[in-house]
Amino acid sequence: MRLVTVRTETGTSAGRLDDTEVVMLPFSDVGALLASGEDWPTRSGADGPREPLDRSRLAPIVPSPAKVICVGLNYLLHVREGGGEVPSYPTLFAKYTDALTGPYDEIALPAASPRVDWEAELLVVIGRAVRNATEDEAAAAIAGFSIGNDVSMRDWQRRTPQWLQGKTWESCSPVGPALVTADEVGGVRPDLAISCLVDGETMQDARTSDLLFDPVHVVAYASTIGTLRPGDLIFTGTPDGVGFARTPPIFIQDGQVVTTRIEGLGEMVNTFVAEKPRD
Repeated sequence: MRLVTVRTETGTSAGRLDDTEVVMLPFSDVGALLASGEDWPTRSGADGPREPLDRSRLAPIVPSPAKVICVGLNYLLHVREGGGEVPSYPTLFAKYTDALTGPYDEIALPAASPRVDWEAELLVVIGRAVRNATEDEAAAAIAGFSIGNDVSMRDWQRRTPQWLQGKTWESCSPVGPALVTADEVGGVRPDLAISCLVDGETMQDARTSDLLFDPVHVVAYASTIGTLRPGDLIFTGTPDGVGFARTPPIFIQDGQVVTTRIEGLGEMVNTFVAEKPRD
């Protein structure tokens, strides 16, 4: 099953993909659908008004999650390209909801940062509340997967030992296009090709099976800290090939198009446009 959140004239609506159409569902977004109860898959199969997918304006799959948790340093080659040590535990940080944007939205390159970098990531979507989860409980809590790009302002990220200020710039982290249930991608520990292209040139190329801490482990670990709830999003980390680690470093420029792809999940295409500095 593939679920989307569509922008409408009056707000947003959850929808189910049916070939080239979106079947509109009676929920404001995918997060509200997931929060409606553990039998949300049954409600997702309901019939409703339809609109062509190519005319739909897709929002972030969950526009206002209660939590957006991110994992850093979760691919070995990415750890090595940055000169770091292999972590013994997941390296967690967070984003604010305002950081999220749609899978095809234009993204502003902040005037305050000339070092904007890409980070293709597998995104976990939580489908039921879970706390202090066993691995089996963590697996059952995964509603499915989507795509994220943890667009990072590297100069701000490195101003202090805490990464938050480089990771949660407003409307700079695209997510989508759809929530794809785990049964469609080989289960809750999927082995999928993941890549990021800038103006058609491949910058990142890896597999999600290369994760140091897989989705089930991350969900169980994070649930020990606090309750994960339906609609919460988890960015699971990015592979090697980021811009700051290249020689010389490469960063996103005005007018460039960043394509983030994961096998079986689709792709996001975001054009970056320079923000006008304030007078």
